[in-house]
Parts: sequence; C-alpha cells; structure tokens
Amino acid sequence: MTASLPSSPWAGRLRGLGAALFSLAATLLGLLFVTFIIGRVVPIDPVLAIVGERATEAQIAATRTALGLDQPLWQQFLIFVGNALQGDLGTSIRTGEPVLQAVSRAFPATLELATLATIIGVLAGVPAGVLAATRPGSLADHIVRLVGLMGYSMPVFWLGLIGLLLFYGVLGWVGGPGRLDAAFDMMYEFEVTPVSGMILIDTALAGRWDMFVNAISHLILPAGLLGYVSMAYISRMTRSFMMNELGQEYITTARVKGMPEWRVIWVHAMRNVLVPLITVIALSYAYLLEGSVLTETIFAWPGLGSYITDALMVNDMPAVLGGTVVVGVAFVLLNLLSDLLYRLVDPRAR
Repeated sequence: MTASLPSSPWAGRLRGLGAALFSLAATLLGLLFVTFIIGRVVPIDPVLAIVGERATEAQIAATRTALGLDQPLWQQFLIFVGNALQGDLGTSIRTGEPVLQAVSRAFPATLELATLATIIGVLAGVPAGVLAATRPGSLADHIVRLVGLMGYSMPVFWLGLIGLLLFYGVLGWVGGPGRLDAAFDMMYEFEVTPVSGMILIDTALAGRWDMFVNAISHLILPAGLLGYVSMAYISRMTRSFMMNELGQEYITTARVKGMPEWRVIWVHAMRNVLVPLITVIALSYAYLLEGSVLTETIFAWPGLGSYITDALMVNDMPAVLGGTVVVGVAFVLLNLLSDLLYRLVDPRAR
C-alpha cells in the first residue's frame, strides 16, 4: 500500500496564484461589460456627436459602419474588448486624440494627489485611532471621534472653497488653483522632461528645486483636504480594530508577563490590526483615485476626474467610458495589491 505524498507548498501557492489571476480576469471582463452597456444605454448617439446633426443619411450610415455600430451587440462587445486589450480606448470626440493618450497625461496628476493624501491619512489616522482605542471615553477619544465625524459630515467642495479663501486668499500660505504658478507652468513644459507625469518627481529628477517647492505649495492644500477625509475613515476603523484586539486573551497575557505597553500595542496588537487595516487603506486610496472629482474641479487640478467631467459636459462618451475603464482597472489592481499584502502580513492566508 503506497502512502500518499504530501503536496508541495509551491503547488498550493500556484493554485492560489491561478485563482487570483482568474478572478482578476473575470473582474476586468465584468468591468468592460458594464462599461460597454453604459455606453449603449445612455441617450447619446455617438454618431451624431461626431458628424453633427446636419449630416446626411449617407454620412451617418458611413460613420456608423466605420465605428462598427451596425454589427450585433455581442460582436460590438468583442470588438470593444479586443481594442481595450490592445490599449485602444477609442478616440475623443472633443479633441480627436486617442483617449488612452489623454488619460495617460491626466492620470499622473490624480495619482500624485491621491498618493500624498493617502500618506497624510495613514500617518495621521493610524496613530489617532490607536490613541483613541487605548483611552476609550477619554478627552483624546472624544476629540478623535469628533474630528472623524466632521471629516465624514462636511462636504468636500465646501472645505475646498473655505480652504482656498482662508489659506490662499487671506493668509497666502499656499499656492492657488492649478499644479504650478503660471510662470513655472510655462518653464515646466520647456525645461523639465516628464518622466512620470508627477510634478514632484519630475522636478526633483531635473534638479529644479524652486519649481519643486512651488508645486508643493499648490499640492499641499488639496492633498491635505483629501488626506483629512481619508484620515477620518482610517482613524475610525483603526480605533474599532484596535479596541477589538486589546480585548483578546493574548493581550492580557502579554501584559501579565510585564511586557511594556508600547510593545503590547504597536507590536502584538498592531500585527493583527494590520490585516484588516490594509484593506481599509487600499479602499481609501481607491476612493481618492476615483472620487476626487469635486476637489480637482475646485482646485483646477488637471487630473482624471476633471478630464472625465469635462468630457461628460460635452457628451464626449468615448473619453468618459475610457476614463471609467482606467479608474476601474486601478481599483481592481489596488484590490489585488491589498490581497497580496494581506497574505504577506497574515501567514494563515498564504
């Protein structure tokens, strides 16, 4: 009788990787399907948007054939998926340039803003949540909860307008709308090579520290505003997770053994808090990438949210749908990254 050999740990990891890749492919296919359906049910005729209402029937028919809109819906969807896999998200009706090219210029601005806001939210929200959890019912706990509640309750556009009025208009502590002052904006186009599209990185690589400082003065207010919104969510969830962990038996055992309180909290408890907290931070980051439309509009920030909004105002549906696909792909990839980090932090999930 032959004993069964234990399965290799690499086999389990490969199965997990295969399942993750299949889930990723299915999610992206579902995203493309929903985007395709939205593009077909909106009451906007893409053909009339291109040729105009005064076009002849022959011109309308020729354009419809060129766009493949005379084909059955299932065939149109296959063409849409095939083009998307090749990086072809269509052509903007407003500008006539490929949507992916325009999105690649706008997305780095949103990525820079959301990344800095997330860093601010994490650096402020995690310690605030831990402080509130370790002192429940105290003045510090009430302050953290009140600040978080205000971050949830106050409209982002109102905070942005008040921030511009106070810190830019009255005090002059920060730069105004846009990513750079007008003079630096012109110099940036001619003197800085756009390696990443993010001004802080590109100006630092070019050694233009005067432009770097000016970019920070424009970035700090919108990033701080979004960081405050992110901090409100992260601090609330950190407090909840930490209070749950501090009530566990292993925490009581560590304290009985005389372990320092900072080590009990920041090493033992935080190790388990990190598992769900990673997902919370990833979701907050994804929200900032897709939900900063109002902030970008108020601060004249040339990001993806502003690009989609401007396209929507002129019924440029290829640009709207292309930008939506990019946002959805970023959301899916962030979820995949959080899942990988989850497995790295928690050995039980490997």
